[in-house]
Amino acid sequence: MCGIVGYIGHREAYPIVLKGLKRLEYRGYDSAGIALYDGQDLNLCKTKGKVADLQALLESEISTAGQLGMGHTRWATHGVPNDVNSHPHYSNSGNLIIIHNGIIENYESLKKELIKRGYTFQSDTDTEVLVNLIEDVMTNEKVKLGKAVQLALNQVVGAYAIAVFDKTRPKEIVVAKLGSPLAIGIGEEEFFIASDASPFIEFTDNAIYLEDEEMAILRLDKDIKIRKIADDSLVNPYIQKLQLDLEQIEKGGFDHFMLKEIYEQPLAIKDTYRGRLLANDGIIKMAGVEDNMKRFLNADRIIIVACGTSWHAGLVAEYIFEDLARIPVEVEYASEFRYRNPVITEKDVVIAISQSGETADTLAAIKLAKSKGAFVFGVCNVVGSSIARETDAGAYTHAGPEIGVASTKAFTTQITVLTLIALRLARANGTISSSDYRRQLHEMELIPEKVTEALKADEHIQAIAEAYKDSRNMLYLGRGYNFPVALEGALKLKEISYIHAEGYPAAEMKHGPIALIDENMPVIVIATKKGHYEKVVSNIQEIKSRKGKIIGVVTQGDVSVRELADYVIEVPETLENLSPLLTTIPLQLLSYHIAVMLDKNVDQPRNLAKSVTVE
Repeated sequence: MCGIVGYIGHREAYPIVLKGLKRLEYRGYDSAGIALYDGQDLNLCKTKGKVADLQALLESEISTAGQLGMGHTRWATHGVPNDVNSHPHYSNSGNLIIIHNGIIENYESLKKELIKRGYTFQSDTDTEVLVNLIEDVMTNEKVKLGKAVQLALNQVVGAYAIAVFDKTRPKEIVVAKLGSPLAIGIGEEEFFIASDASPFIEFTDNAIYLEDEEMAILRLDKDIKIRKIADDSLVNPYIQKLQLDLEQIEKGGFDHFMLKEIYEQPLAIKDTYRGRLLANDGIIKMAGVEDNMKRFLNADRIIIVACGTSWHAGLVAEYIFEDLARIPVEVEYASEFRYRNPVITEKDVVIAISQSGETADTLAAIKLAKSKGAFVFGVCNVVGSSIARETDAGAYTHAGPEIGVASTKAFTTQITVLTLIALRLARANGTISSSDYRRQLHEMELIPEKVTEALKADEHIQAIAEAYKDSRNMLYLGRGYNFPVALEGALKLKEISYIHAEGYPAAEMKHGPIALIDENMPVIVIATKKGHYEKVVSNIQEIKSRKGKIIGVVTQGDVSVRELADYVIEVPETLENLSPLLTTIPLQLLSYHIAVMLDKNVDQPRNLAKSVTVE
């Protein structure tokens, strides 16, 4: 988590760093800080709270002059969110200053050793330990900052993206990466540093993404140097052109990023299948699948690893792969996968799903799978991300930047990619007829306009939100393909409104959760025409007889559920396996409007961050 940003060059650093922090605030927002150097004085300001709190404090307390600056927005790991634990952190001498995203796992043992050597600590953070370790190496080994960083990091266990500045070397910033993302923007006689490219896209489209265990020395009067941390060997820098558009990371007239991203789903889904889905020709073109078709078709099973919303997309994919391609699938929490000594063989295909491509637990699962000889296929949204680089092959979702912490368009575009893969494998496996295959392709092509149709229920959903916004609990029920959608709907409500919600298979309600049903319990039931419809109607009748409040998500024109439910939300009709792409839309809107009515911070819910880069 956490966002880091830095600048060194010929411009004033403060506006660049401040705007960069605002764009990175999705990564963490419990405290923030900025350090600025004007050639003589190093000014530091940091505070508990959001970047806006920092801005108000900073502009009244310190000089904002200087052409070197570093900033940090924090998601707390070591030490509670407060002014002292906020970044940046000084070394004991006051010469070194550091910003850090990640976790130093062996910080306690390092800290004890440094205390023995006379170092003192003001904060509870692992980061202050790291900056003093670097200073200790500089002093004892009599080396410059770059070498000291390299030697110090060889003593460190954990994950990091860091930027370090030495007041005695005013034209240089040293950066390094292991596990946490770090992008370097290359301009004319200037360098930008950030957790992703969004803070510097209006200044340069040339970027370097550091690989794990690499560091770079950024000097104004010299070319960039990248070295391996392990052995100090030089690495040839690979500069790539950014595809990011400034417009994509602005709200575009919407009140919140989450609402904007919900409404972007028709285009995001279309962009995801664009060039891959040729419905009229009966073709699905995905190079990562075609080039590895034998590995997929000869697999004993597919193991899907993911976390959170991506795990729910994996559950949908389990139904789709097994139903269409007839390949056994297991869906694993990446956070548990590596710790339970799983049985993995060379005959397995592992599909790793992550919006950011930086999810630490998923990356750990990938490394474990690769060590056992499995073929690993990545599905992620961020070009050049760690998962894109670590996997054997993969497919991007092309959802565009997703800033809202509660994921929306990532979910539907992940399902889109996974459906295309399943359909291509089904065709190659001979488990789907030509007519059904073409029908699937043509229906997939219609999904964006059907999502647009589903979004038209927004005003009606606002009325439902008003009716149930004060509920303390909600239950979400679905069957088959829409059971994972029930889980995802409940997660969205929990994430941004802080209302307790649970998702269940509808048939499991009578095996326990029915005890919760009374006149105060709203129950959201996904009851589309296709997929055990009569059984779900029976479940609704059970709820009704116990005075539960029923919100039905139904296919347009439904009659049976409408007679039983307190409210219904209609979605267009589609094939059963594609229905999650539509039924999830009203659940996203419902959670959004409830959170807004409760005056919650929709885009930055408490305790959460967008990119979970620590375990």
